[in-house]
Amino acid sequence: MDKKKSDGVIITDAEGKIAGRLASRVAKFLMSGCQVIVLNSEKALISGNRKSIMNEQRLSLEIGSIINPKHGPFHPRKPDRIISRMIRGMLPRTKSSGKDAFRRLRVYIGVPSEYSSQPRREIEDAKPLRAKAYYTEVGWIAKEIGWKGI
Repeated sequence: MDKKKSDGVIITDAEGKIAGRLASRVAKFLMSGCQVIVLNSEKALISGNRKSIMNEQRLSLEIGSIINPKHGPFHPRKPDRIISRMIRGMLPRTKSSGKDAFRRLRVYIGVPSEYSSQPRREIEDAKPLRAKAYYTEVGWIAKEIGWKGI
């Protein structure tokens, strides 16, 4: 049972990519043993009508602990946390392989200076198929639910 592991570093840009497809590809790379760095998380796209997306977000924010709010659930409001939470949902996070994979993930808002000159891997599957008007940016959603922004 020797699993194929690669120890490469994959740097990808989320700008203009569909968040769900990007998250599934990143989860596959993480499970194969790669370290993945996602840049520009606030510019990732979510498909659908803005009103329905915001209604879903607001409904999920209402879910909380009746006894004590410190027990969770905790709702991410920053774009990098939203994307990393999407990716975490696609990993087997209760198993040791999923925990190790999630530790290899780094998600950033914008582009840090140490990654500005690095070559980036393009994820072709995550490109939008329709006009940009059909999508909503994660940064806009984050601002609507309470993120103060940069």
